[in-house]
Amino acid sequence: MPDENPIVAEVNAIERDVLYLLTSEYDLPIWSVWDLARATERGKLIKDTIRSLRTSGLVNQTSDGHVFATRAAFRMVQIVGRVN
Repeated sequence: MPDENPIVAEVNAIERDVLYLLTSEYDLPIWSVWDLARATERGKLIKDTIRSLRTSGLVNQTSDGHVFATRAAFRMVQIVGRVN
């Protein structure tokens, strides 16, 4: 959409990528924020993305900063599927 803010579009793309990494059956189930930033190659916005996913109930974060997907995230990916 031409009226869409490019920052919002970027954050949405990062959220999708992070959810796919966290719910992948081939990757680790728990990631550090640093590793997610490297894997998505978008380090600047990763903390905002994690905060957004956490407040949406799709990820949990441990006290030492590791992140893992909730059951709701797995179900969402199962329903929607993986979109490239």
